Amino acid sequence: MRCTLRVRAAAVNPLDFHYMRGTPYLMRPSSGLSQPKNHGLGADMSGVVEAVGPRVTKFRPGDEVFGGARDGTFAEYVAVSEDKAVLAKPSNLTFEQAAAVPIAAYTALQALRDKGRIRAGHKVLVNGAAGGVGTFAVQIASAYGGEVTGVCSTRNVDTVRSIGAARVIDYTQEDFTRTGQRYDILIDIAGNRSLADCRRVLADHGVLVGVGGPVNGNWIGPLARPIAMLVQAPIISQSMVFFIARQSKDDLAVMAELLETRKVTPVIDRTYPLKDVPDAIRYLELGHARGKVVVTI
Repeated sequence: MRCTLRVRAAAVNPLDFHYMRGTPYLMRPSSGLSQPKNHGLGADMSGVVEAVGPRVTKFRPGDEVFGGARDGTFAEYVAVSEDKAVLAKPSNLTFEQAAAVPIAAYTALQALRDKGRIRAGHKVLVNGAAGGVGTFAVQIASAYGGEVTGVCSTRNVDTVRSIGAARVIDYTQEDFTRTGQRYDILIDIAGNRSLADCRRVLADHGVLVGVGGPVNGNWIGPLARPIAMLVQAPIISQSMVFFIARQSKDDLAVMAELLETRKVTPVIDRTYPLKDVPDAIRYLELGHARGKVVVTI
């Protein structure tokens, strides 16, 4: 039950450069010790169904689709199962916008809904609000009725405010851990403050959800923070959890509805042609992208 898709756009994600470099080394038993188990980079895409297998019932040639193809979307064509997380592309999105959605949106949605258990009226802080996951987190939290504060650099203040943040903190001018404000949920994407600092801004039974962090060293790298959270979590009243998003067709459908009703709009920093995938990965790896980086095919 497989379809052949002509890829029109694919998003770049941090997992691409981690997988390309084989770091952190601690992950190599699952991703490949001496060489990658999978040989294609790119996990998000949008495109057009080119051909379908004899038992495919959900798609027809010519259908515009988006979703996750697991690996290898930096390509002109990709084969996917119709049972995987691929759906009809919202008609109000360009191919570039649609490709920007899956992994970043899954991460933000699952962090807020499943780990943070967001409810209307919750005060939500997004640390790293201007990046790929952050721009989705601000909008999804607002769509769920949260009162959102975004933390970002000076150049991104207007962007974060424009996508729904009730308040924006410029971290070059103000320390969000010293404002006296407390939050029900802290979505920590930047991972640039200590756990003690983050706990200071949480309500007594607030939730710190870690979804990223700086890469410090090749052996453990961004895994150092979740290990520390795991050790401390049992002895404090607040909840701390780090997770890696899973591909989900149901969650892609949730996002499709939010996108179609314009409650969420993908933010794209730059696009690169397929031949410049190395430059796209290098740019994302710098850590200053505003929203998503997308490859066009």
